[in-house]
Amino acid sequence: MAGGFLLEIRRGTQSALLVIREADAPSSPLDVSVAADRVEARGGGSCQAAALPAGVSLAPSSCRGLRRLPGDGLHLRMRLRRPPPSADLVFALRESLKPQKNYMFYCQSCGDVIVKDWKFHRVLPLPSENWSALVEEWCCHPNPFARSTLHPQHGDCFLGDTFFLLNSGNESHVPESPMCCSETGHHTSQSGSNLKSKENTRVICKRCKTMLGETVSSDTIKYYVTEVIIRPSEGSFSPTPRSQFLQSMVAQCLVELSSAKTTFRFTVKGDNGKIYILIWLLNSDTLLVESLGSSFSHSVFTLFGDIFMPSSGPVGTWNAVKVLYQPCIKSRNKDLADAWENDIGVHPLKFPSETCLELLLILGLSTTSLPPSLRCMNSFQVAFLKM
Repeated sequence: MAGGFLLEIRRGTQSALLVIREADAPSSPLDVSVAADRVEARGGGSCQAAALPAGVSLAPSSCRGLRRLPGDGLHLRMRLRRPPPSADLVFALRESLKPQKNYMFYCQSCGDVIVKDWKFHRVLPLPSENWSALVEEWCCHPNPFARSTLHPQHGDCFLGDTFFLLNSGNESHVPESPMCCSETGHHTSQSGSNLKSKENTRVICKRCKTMLGETVSSDTIKYYVTEVIIRPSEGSFSPTPRSQFLQSMVAQCLVELSSAKTTFRFTVKGDNGKIYILIWLLNSDTLLVESLGSSFSHSVFTLFGDIFMPSSGPVGTWNAVKVLYQPCIKSRNKDLADAWENDIGVHPLKFPSETCLELLLILGLSTTSLPPSLRCMNSFQVAFLKM
C-alpha cells in the first residue's frame, strides 16, 4: 500500500522527481496514475490520491525511469507542462526595514518586547566580513581604513550577513543586563592584521534567557537575525514556530549571499568561533510537494515535521533550498573544515552557538525524512531548508 508521496520540482530545469512511499511491504501490484494535476496509486484494494497545488502541472507523457527501491518506494522522473510561479526569495529583513518608520523588536523564542518604537534615520548594508583584507589587496598604499570603525550613529541600522548593528543610545527597553553572562573571545580589527583579546558580552532576553546578540562597544549592540523579529509598530505580532523561522532565515541568507557573492559553500560558526556545519548550496529553485496518505503512521518521517504540515488538506507545498552538509561537532570532518576555513571561496556565517546546534538538528531531521537513497551525495548529507 502507498504511504503518500514526495514530489521534488525544479523550476530551472522544469523537471520533477516523484517518490511513491511504501508504508508496508508490497503484497500486491501497485498501479500508479499520473495526470497533469493529480497523482494516484491503487493497490491492495485501496486507493491513495492527491491533487497537486495550483500552478503545478505535470506532463504525464514524459514519465521515465520508473524503478522500485526497497525502503524507498517507487521513483519516477518527469517533465513539467509549465513551471510553477517563481518564489519570492528576497532577503526579508533588508527589504522590510525602511528609514523614518517606527519598529518593534521581539524575541523570536518567546515573543517578549525587546525595543519599543524605534525609528531608523538610516538603514545601510555593511561590507562583507573580510572587507578589510580585500582592501589590502586593492590598495597600493597603506590601508586608509585601518583605524576606522563601522559603528552606527544615533538612529542608524547597519545590516550584516547574519546580524544588524544598532546604536543603543535611543533604546526604550533594554534586555537583561548582559554583564551577568560574559565570555572572553577574540575580536578582529578592521585592518584584519591584529587580533586582540576583548570581552564579548552577550545580550540576553529577560524572559526566556535566550542569547539575542552581543555588545560590540559601549554604544553598539549586535542582534542576530535568527534571534529577533522586527515588525512595524502599528502592525500586529504573531509568533512563528522556532524551527520554521530558523530555516527560513538561514535559507534566505544562503540565497542572498550566493546571488550577491557567487559563492555556494559556507561555514556555520558559533559565537565561540568554532565551526559547527559545512554547507554547500545545491539549488534554490525547489518546490516540494508532500502527501502523507491515509496510511501515515509515526514511523514515517515527514520532510519538515508536524509543525510544517498543513492544518487543512492532505498535501503540503513549500519553497525550499537543497543543501549538502557535513557536521563538524566533536572534531568531526576537522580536515575538511580546516580546508574550507582557509578557502577564500567559502563564506563564513556566524550565529549563536545554540542556534548552530538547532540548525544541525533541523538538517539531520530533514535528512532522516528523505527516502534512504536520497540522503547522501558525494559523501555529504542531503537536506532541505524551507523558505
